[in-house]
Amino acid sequence: MTEPDRRPAPEPLESDEVRVVAVGTAMFALGLVLCVVLHDRLEDAGRGDWVWIMACGVLLGLIGLRTVRRRRDHLRRDRTNDPSVEDAGPNLP
Repeated sequence: MTEPDRRPAPEPLESDEVRVVAVGTAMFALGLVLCVVLHDRLEDAGRGDWVWIMACGVLLGLIGLRTVRRRRDHLRRDRTNDPSVEDAGPNLP
């Protein structure tokens, strides 16, 4: 039996990682504000730890934001130093 014809793998999608991480971090920050405002209700329902979950999400998001910005900057620098690369892509203007 022969191996069926396989389609080639698609090209990876380009995305703006900085924007994705920033939006996620902002959502956790909004959740943190809401959890702080509603802390008494959350405590009564046995969900007082949600404040800490949101705070950790904000902290990890800020670390991730720093990481993806540094990665983007390194890629930009590498692209400008490599004259053989013609297309910089949407992340690397």
